[in-house]
Amino acid sequence: MSLAAYKKTIRESDTPRQIERRILSRVTHDLAEKGKDFDASESPADRLAILAGGLRDSLYENQRFWAALRHDLAEPENAMPPALKASLISLALWVDRETSGLMAGKGTVAGLVVINTNIVAGLAGQAATAAVQEV
Repeated sequence: MSLAAYKKTIRESDTPRQIERRILSRVTHDLAEKGKDFDASESPADRLAILAGGLRDSLYENQRFWAALRHDLAEPENAMPPALKASLISLALWVDRETSGLMAGKGTVAGLVVINTNIVAGLAGQAATAAVQEV
């Protein structure tokens, strides 16, 4: 099956919520794996090398996910309850600020992983868990 056919099948069989959960789960797994050494390192040079070794791409992908979510939540047609929309938009803004710091070699990735893990669990209709199970 070609990639285009595979993507079409997914769009036709999965709900937007399932697609969001799958994407965020994959991104979160990447952040958790690539962020371990970053969070353990205190050396600015080592942190920048870890960013260059793939963490920067994972952070960027996570940031893009949250920016798309923020855009969708701001649309007038979005039927989500206003309080939940406001909370998720606030989280999206926090993710953006946190990511900027991480790209500069500051902070820890663990906070993003925790937030994402909780959102993945919510999208799955489960209570928050300590680890991302789906990749």
